[in-house]
Amino acid sequence: MGKLILETPRLTLREITMDDFTPWHRILSDPETMQYYPSPFSEEKTKSWIDWSIDNYQKYGFGLWAVLLKDSDQWIGDCGITMQNIYHDGRLFPEIGYHIDKQFWNMGYASEAAKACLQFIFKNTDYDEVFCYQKWTNLPSRRVAEKMGMFLRKEYADEKNGKTSVYSITRAGWDSSFPE
Repeated sequence: MGKLILETPRLTLREITMDDFTPWHRILSDPETMQYYPSPFSEEKTKSWIDWSIDNYQKYGFGLWAVLLKDSDQWIGDCGITMQNIYHDGRLFPEIGYHIDKQFWNMGYASEAAKACLQFIFKNTDYDEVFCYQKWTNLPSRRVAEKMGMFLRKEYADEKNGKTSVYSITRAGWDSSFPE
């Protein structure tokens, strides 16, 4: 089992290991869950994402983490922070991403996990701005970004998504929105 990273009232977030392949692949290979991606993930793609996540833990001290229900330890998805080339200009920015099993949609789990990740990055790093970006038609992810206190910063045409929506929140904006 991976190292515990965060806890929320209902969730536990921990590092993903290759032992998590089966529940993660079930989510990432589901066409409905992955409707905003070019295609659902193959077994090989899921394994490479696990390797990428483990590499990110070593490289940055964060990555995509397993999201488990605290009361049952059931694996319901992932949420975490990855470094992304959001504007396709070579610069990397911290981005909060998530994939929640469709049977747990509309229960607030993505927002709860994402807010915990946002708190983690502002309390444990020097980054002054955190992003969330997605295909512009991905309204559920856009709502999660807004629930984190993020604002739409830019929309741009891109080959993969047709159009991408970029949301972000600054450290100062987070400090004023979520005071201790």
